[in-house]
Amino acid sequence: MDSNTFFQFLKASVDSGASDIHLKPGAPFTIRQDKDLLRIGEDKLSVNEIEQIVNLILKRKEKHQDDNTDSGDLGNILELDTSFGLKNVGRFRVNIYRQRGTLALTMRVIPTVIPSIDKLMLPEILKEIALEPRGLVLVTGATGSGKSSTLAAMADHVNRNRTCKIVTIEDPIEFLITDIKSQISQREVGTDTSSFSSALRATLRQDPDIILVGEMRDKETIEIAIKASETGHTVFSTVHTHDAVRTVTRLLATFEASEQGLVRMRLAESLKAVISQRLVPRIDGKGRIAAIEIMRMTSTIQDRISSGDPKGFHDLIESGANPYRMQTFDQHLTDLYTNGMISFETAMAAATSPTNFKRNLQFEGK
Repeated sequence: MDSNTFFQFLKASVDSGASDIHLKPGAPFTIRQDKDLLRIGEDKLSVNEIEQIVNLILKRKEKHQDDNTDSGDLGNILELDTSFGLKNVGRFRVNIYRQRGTLALTMRVIPTVIPSIDKLMLPEILKEIALEPRGLVLVTGATGSGKSSTLAAMADHVNRNRTCKIVTIEDPIEFLITDIKSQISQREVGTDTSSFSSALRATLRQDPDIILVGEMRDKETIEIAIKASETGHTVFSTVHTHDAVRTVTRLLATFEASEQGLVRMRLAESLKAVISQRLVPRIDGKGRIAAIEIMRMTSTIQDRISSGDPKGFHDLIESGANPYRMQTFDQHLTDLYTNGMISFETAMAAATSPTNFKRNLQFEGK
């Protein structure tokens, strides 16, 4: 496959609003629009064509992830994360992997312009949370739930409203952030640094005000992130968890039982907010919108984390709309439905508790 054919496909995919591109031998070009996978044409890609595409991507930007990945020999690649940019088209987060002994790849489309909090129709309180002077702020959700976009929008809000230094550690770099009021340094794992933990440790000596860590993957990264937030920095990061309770539980479970008492106290003191999200289809068919759960730190929640009892979080979040502007998924789904953004069926399917969602509607007289 020649490069022009591949580039034309990428351009057409971006123009059509695709969020992901899937390429594997024996299947035609496939894209994801909203939640649906759509095949483009009938011509099936060959093993040779996939290898040509992989070679093209790796020639543009070589990056090693593991000792068993060698971009000079495609036969050694088992899985490899990298990024790819095409002028006047866009940027892509790329995962190359092996299936049935052959290479395949998935490309996530990254918008060229950082979406604002308003553009993404996220709750206004995220602007206030983004400007926290210190502490740990986590954005959580399943893969493909829009965490990176939300984190980029919050960083962009800081960039437009504060004069400070922001250091990002990403794998790979997704949104390219240009200095506005703040000074931005973006580091990519595998290209600019060997790992999240080593980059995060070094960042503490780079005079940052805000550190954005693409993902909290391991104990060492979590430990250093908590330490950074304790020493006067604001740390933004993501976790692959569905809600606030699971987020706190997941972070604590990373540590040995003998360590958890101290870690609970440190986390209770450093954590400022957990923003969890799920993407749901809009009723007008114009893409998806994020349903958001927001937990902010209060003295009661702080006590629950310190004592190791996060089970009551949901009720505390539900009752924390005033003055903390917290909200559960079901409360936000109620707002989205009553404002005509999503259908009743969509809200019911996405609700944590369909019963609570119905109760909220009855309470509001809808």
